Amino acid sequence: MTAAARIERAYREDATRILGAVARTTGDLLLAEDAVQEAFARAVAEAARGREPRNPAAWITTVARRVALDALRRERSARRVAPMLAAERERAESAAAEAEERRAQEGGGSVFTGDERLDLILLMAHPDLAPETRVALALRHVCGVPTARIADAFLVSEPTMAARLTRAKKRIHDRGIRFALDDRAAVAARMPDALTTIYLLYTVGHATADGRLRADAIALARDARRVADDTESAGLLGLLLLTEARQATRLTADDEFATLREADRTRWDVAMMVEGERLATIALDGAGREAGRGADGRYGLQAGIAGLHAIAPTWAATDWPAIVRLYDGLVRVWPSATARLGRLVALGHSPDAGPEVALAALDAEPDLFAGPLSSRAHAARAELLRLAGDRAASEAELRRAIGTAEDDRTRRSLLRLLAAGGA
Repeated sequence: MTAAARIERAYREDATRILGAVARTTGDLLLAEDAVQEAFARAVAEAARGREPRNPAAWITTVARRVALDALRRERSARRVAPMLAAERERAESAAAEAEERRAQEGGGSVFTGDERLDLILLMAHPDLAPETRVALALRHVCGVPTARIADAFLVSEPTMAARLTRAKKRIHDRGIRFALDDRAAVAARMPDALTTIYLLYTVGHATADGRLRADAIALARDARRVADDTESAGLLGLLLLTEARQATRLTADDEFATLREADRTRWDVAMMVEGERLATIALDGAGREAGRGADGRYGLQAGIAGLHAIAPTWAATDWPAIVRLYDGLVRVWPSATARLGRLVALGHSPDAGPEVALAALDAEPDLFAGPLSSRAHAARAELLRLAGDRAASEAELRRAIGTAEDDRTRRSLLRLLAAGGA
């Protein structure tokens, strides 16, 4: 592998971790971002001179920290901003930088700790920033999610999200907002934002079949579970594991989404399911005890739903009444369009209600057909119509779902269902 290729790989695999390390040093995301870009440029220049760093990630981290610290010292000396680093912290960081540089030149191991990205996600959850902005910043600058995908997750346009991120970084820089975790109470107060970030990271990876994003989300969820040790962190990790356990059957051989009904359950990851089930049980058992501390239990409820699907030996043996009860609780604490639509599908399959009841309830929520879930809502209605025995109407509804699908894989998957005779 060439020197340029190694540096490119460091950028692809480690840039967000390097940014996290530098931002944690400076407390200034905009400054850290500039310093990391400068350090990568210097690494490329060094490689071009035949002096390639033996450990590019460690070398770039060291250089970026020094670039950032030099910029802060210049600002202090010119008295343009208030001092941003205490002398004691400067000495500690300089010592750490020297140690890292020695390790980098010796070709040592990674400079990153397991919790580093989680630390930065928590640090970005500053109360002076709007909740959605905190999460969006963390997704972009800690997790490396493209702006377009973040915009999709927040149901806004890409230019709107890009402008929002730029304004947030400038506000942080101009106002001197420092990222600092003072005590365990601050960690607990910020953990819900961290869990939301991790959940959305996995959701993006799940929707786009991006295994790297899903793996990152699970690793972060494990870190959050170790740090928080509460029922919601248990619920989130359980939910991600139970969902990931089914990934082997997520796509067909033609790269189309497979339905849960047609999945080969013998290919599901049993070890992941067992761990996920255990965590879901912990979350559901403890949700009531933590309700008074601001926890709504939504991840535990979602994990419980995923767990019931996982333990069913066949689609026909699914405990739909129990799933409906969990969805009832989920909609109460988190009445999102996704939760409401999932509940109505479960209601249609439950012998306690049936497709006619679910269809009436779905038709009473027209907003589900007008928003970003439009294609999924039409597909759900097609499935309910099929269950009710109206195949012609079901096929017409599937065509509406195809017409509103926003990505090619979803469109092809719905066409396959239509060719097979309905939902």
